[in-house]
Amino acid sequence: MATSRVRSAHSATAVGVIAIFLWSCLALLTTLTEGLPPFEVLTLSFGVAFVASLVILGRNGISGFNSWRQPWAVWATGFVGIFVYHALYFFALKAAPAAEASLINYLWPLLLVLLSTCAAAERLHKRQVLGALLGLAGTAFIMQQRDSGTGGAMPIPGYLAAFGCALIWAGYSVFNRRFKEVPSSIIGGICGMSAVGGLICHLAFETTVWPDANQWAAIVVLGLGPAGLAFFAWDHATKHGSLATLGALSYLAPLISTLLLIVVGRSHASPVLMIPALLIIAGAVIATTRATAKAPATPSMVSHE
Repeated sequence: MATSRVRSAHSATAVGVIAIFLWSCLALLTTLTEGLPPFEVLTLSFGVAFVASLVILGRNGISGFNSWRQPWAVWATGFVGIFVYHALYFFALKAAPAAEASLINYLWPLLLVLLSTCAAAERLHKRQVLGALLGLAGTAFIMQQRDSGTGGAMPIPGYLAAFGCALIWAGYSVFNRRFKEVPSSIIGGICGMSAVGGLICHLAFETTVWPDANQWAAIVVLGLGPAGLAFFAWDHATKHGSLATLGALSYLAPLISTLLLIVVGRSHASPVLMIPALLIIAGAVIATTRATAKAPATPSMVSHE
């Protein structure tokens, strides 16, 4: 029985890797919508995800939507985690250089491990403290380079939004563990709520810009991938997998994300940029190694259940 649970946790964690890979493409796809207001991009991409979920669940008729009958706390948690996170993330990518905002945002795996440890009432290890300090050092390095090396104003709002993303997503991922019995199909409905929230903000704060063919293509891919399938996969993984392992594996994403931006010419291949990247990634590896190694023996939120 215990072996079966461990295998199930391993499988759920593996599903989370799908989300990690898709999110590594998020910064690039968002930059391909350049010229479109951020809330408009959010509305359209989550609208695509919502429509796709309607098509899939609707194959079974009305009964296909029975899983959406959940307490308000489930809907509120998903809306805050997904909508607020993405609202801040899209804003951060518009207000700050994509590679820098992306790296700051990727403090969330480290925060995920730290928050899950606190939620499980476990003692914070020295490795985790050192990892946190390295992650913060990498973030500070990004900001210092921007301030002194570019000659332009430092985009503080963009940096703050990116850090807010990290904190919100880590908190959501840990809190989502409380809803282990809720089917992941509810994510389709939350995507619909997020699209409505984005539309309200768009109409209130932005001027509509009609996307061209390339921008529409990027929006559809966003909706089906990073803003769609990725959330279904992550919901399942955070409810049934190992949060510590997911936190460690998630640091593959900033490397892939930054490399993709450089390959397509959306960011400069500056050796200096690799310094904060390595600091943040090293911090995550140091912070999560011990937690991951102890996971099978510790029946907590960071363990394999």
